Amino acid sequence: MPRSLSHRRTALTAAAALGTFVLTTLPASATSTPAQIATSKTNGIAYLKSLQAADGSYAGSGLSNEWAFSALASAGTAAVDVTPGGDTSKNARTVYRNLLSTSGWPSSSPVVTDYERATLNAYAAGIDPARVSASRNLIADIYGYWQTSEPGYIGPSANFNGTVFAALALNGAKTQAGQARIPQALRDAVVTRLRANQHNDGGWNYSKAEGNPSQLSAASDIDMTGAAMAALCVSGVPNTDTDIVQAKAFLKSKLVPNSGAFNAMFGVNTDSNGWAVSGLNACGIDAQTGDFRTSMGKTPVDFLIAQQFNPGGGFKYLPSDTSPTAYSSIDGLRAVAGGGFTATPPVPTTPGAPQWVSQSSLTSGTATKLALTVDDGAGNLKVCSVALTPTGSTTTLGAVLDAATSGATPSGCVTSVAPSSGTGTITAVNGKASSGSNTWKVSIDGSSFTSATRGTVVSVGDTIAVRWGA
Repeated sequence: MPRSLSHRRTALTAAAALGTFVLTTLPASATSTPAQIATSKTNGIAYLKSLQAADGSYAGSGLSNEWAFSALASAGTAAVDVTPGGDTSKNARTVYRNLLSTSGWPSSSPVVTDYERATLNAYAAGIDPARVSASRNLIADIYGYWQTSEPGYIGPSANFNGTVFAALALNGAKTQAGQARIPQALRDAVVTRLRANQHNDGGWNYSKAEGNPSQLSAASDIDMTGAAMAALCVSGVPNTDTDIVQAKAFLKSKLVPNSGAFNAMFGVNTDSNGWAVSGLNACGIDAQTGDFRTSMGKTPVDFLIAQQFNPGGGFKYLPSDTSPTAYSSIDGLRAVAGGGFTATPPVPTTPGAPQWVSQSSLTSGTATKLALTVDDGAGNLKVCSVALTPTGSTTTLGAVLDAATSGATPSGCVTSVAPSSGTGTITAVNGKASSGSNTWKVSIDGSSFTSATRGTVVSVGDTIAVRWGA
């Protein structure tokens, strides 16, 4: 199960020596029945509910269980409906939101995957990740890790999985209305890096491969192939795209005939299978039909369900294990339920509980962050997290751009704005002036681009894209 995302497996002393095989043509029919999948979901939900602490929490220090929210949502259970002993004041969503809102979270030395993990799970829990609180904007937190010297990477490029999960978080965690909140220019830049890191065998690994022939020719990892496939698909890449087709072929080549498992780098295990199936799910590829049904009639979903203890509902990590683990149970349930790496939160059954919770306005005097992109129309995309302290319940685009000149991470996102005061039309950003029909325009939370003015209202958590063009 993904934990910090950079170190998530239990190390095994040796990978299992399992051969691959060539698939034969078989009927496109599922082997695990809808009834079996429904039972797996019901029992899996019950097990994940049992992981909740007495204070209502899932997340905590070390290897937390907050990924349960993505699995629960995929299986149709709202986090707000998960309570310890029926105490609704300690429901899982409220407790998680309170944790994310604290100034000490995630740690004194955070990494980008902390914020990506939180974004995916907050979204699945029904917490708008850009509006967790007056001070917490997880989308802006991720923007702050943009690599100016290597555009398209988010977090250090050597830790490639940070960019993969940035794509999953920024594209998968849509607005409450279901709108993709980031601009196409940012999406394209990240997709370019995802493609550049695909190995020669069609898969991906955790570390950077771009520009390194030996890394590109190295064996790929089942887990990261599933995650990278999902990252491309949630970014708008169709499952007929050549890179997705090659990734699909790589996964097929790793199927084990008698179980439907994938022969992963660390041997056959539930977590790797779960990640691969979630990648297929995110791309709209059925893991039970002909392409992933082995010569012995088994599928990856069959393997996952075979690893589940029933009626207890937990999944074991290795086929030889005699007890379940939390992370394998999360990965297994999410995949069997048809989920990718996050899911739209279900409508709660708790009376009066809304599907979404979010901060409704800025708080005067409370420091916050906003996510900003500046596109000069010539391929020089700037991405940053802007720190500012509002003086009212809303702010303005002019105030955000002014703040970005000195309070942006990474720096250099905005160097100048014209005019420098007032509420009128913005005529120049970073020294590039409007010219004829090519003017500065703004989009908020993925809305259509319109004329950018200093007085354009900006609210709490807004994702702001400024662009020069016709």
